[in-house]
Amino acid sequence: MVLIYATFPSAAEACRIGSALVERRLAACVNVLAPITSIYVWEGKLRRDTEVAAIIKTRAPLANRVIAEAKAMHPYANPAFVVLSAVGGSAEFLAWIKAATATPG
Repeated sequence: MVLIYATFPSAAEACRIGSALVERRLAACVNVLAPITSIYVWEGKLRRDTEVAAIIKTRAPLANRVIAEAKAMHPYANPAFVVLSAVGGSAEFLAWIKAATATPG
């Protein structure tokens, strides 16, 4: 299992893309987190924006496909997607993620 951390401009966008990933069986679950404040430099300017973070739960072999499909739906020119390896967890939960996601192919 891997977790993919992503940011979105709004909860509506995160839910729209997260729902599509779950419906396509690319993710078992997407957690949309409360608004966050992001501080960063973009196009030479210091920015401070309210965004929404999401954690996408999937299998490692699906990570690149999840990112590609989510990027295609994402409104940002350079959306944040970071894959984090999971080193363990509840056997039952990991089995559910495997069952809830499509066989990579």
